[in-house]
Amino acid sequence: MNTLLASSFSLPGQQSKYVGKVREVISLKNDLLVMIATDKLSAFDVVMTKGIPYKGQILNQIATHMMEATKDIVPNWLEASPDPSVAIGKRCEPFKVEMVIRGYLSGHAAREYKLDKRILCGVEMPDGMIENDRFPTPIITPATKAEEGHDEDISREEIIKQGFVSEADYIVLENYTKALFERGTQLAADKGLILVDTKYEFGKTPHGTIVLIDEIHTPDSSRYFYQEGYVERQAKGEEQKQLSKEFVRQWLIAQGFQGLEGQQIPEMSDAFIQEVSDRYIELYEHITGKEFQKADVSTIETRIESNILSYLEKR
Repeated sequence: MNTLLASSFSLPGQQSKYVGKVREVISLKNDLLVMIATDKLSAFDVVMTKGIPYKGQILNQIATHMMEATKDIVPNWLEASPDPSVAIGKRCEPFKVEMVIRGYLSGHAAREYKLDKRILCGVEMPDGMIENDRFPTPIITPATKAEEGHDEDISREEIIKQGFVSEADYIVLENYTKALFERGTQLAADKGLILVDTKYEFGKTPHGTIVLIDEIHTPDSSRYFYQEGYVERQAKGEEQKQLSKEFVRQWLIAQGFQGLEGQQIPEMSDAFIQEVSDRYIELYEHITGKEFQKADVSTIETRIESNILSYLEKR
């Protein structure tokens, strides 16, 4: 199955290109950004060696769907999506922090909790919780954005003290994060899902407006549980049925890999890659309520370049 791990074309007016763990961001003249979602899979801040079929399309289409569903409460960068794997919008100066918000004790928070830590990013977590319990109110646990390696937990106070974000801007980010999570929680509930935790990234336009950027409510940035059976599984101490990238992390942990120095990236079998792709498609259909339409992947890079050029010519 063809997958896109990197693009090699140049666009008219291209000024620079940033290659992230999963996305490529091309800067054009006139403050325009082209974001290409590749099929790369990242876990523990390490990119796996093989791509996941349709993953880029899924991430981009969920993100654009959610941008549209939240633009009434938070302005965003998006202008158009001329290809299933591409988003185009206005250039922003990104804030150097990710706004992580957690409604439940899961993932990284749960791993810290099991180490008897009760303070995460300066926020206190109540005693007496078990993994996947709901927090009394959602907690915001920011992280610094690392261009390479691991993102690092950081408190609100340190963000402001170190000048990553001014206090006035941070208050805006905090309010936007809470509003987006509330909307995301409702959108998930409408589809029989629980939005467990997620992260949001923001930037500032040349005119000084704070906007939502990057992805939103995708399986790479979020964790989802199924509503049905959540209470029963929790009461029995069973694992929750979830739609997120956490199952990939758990598979990697079982293979002895957590992204630590000296650890070898496990080889993913074709069967496991297909399972990951199927799970991404399942989440797409659950969270959007739409049937997933597989794009033509016979010549992915050519398709993407052609669709971008066609959009730019008409713009």
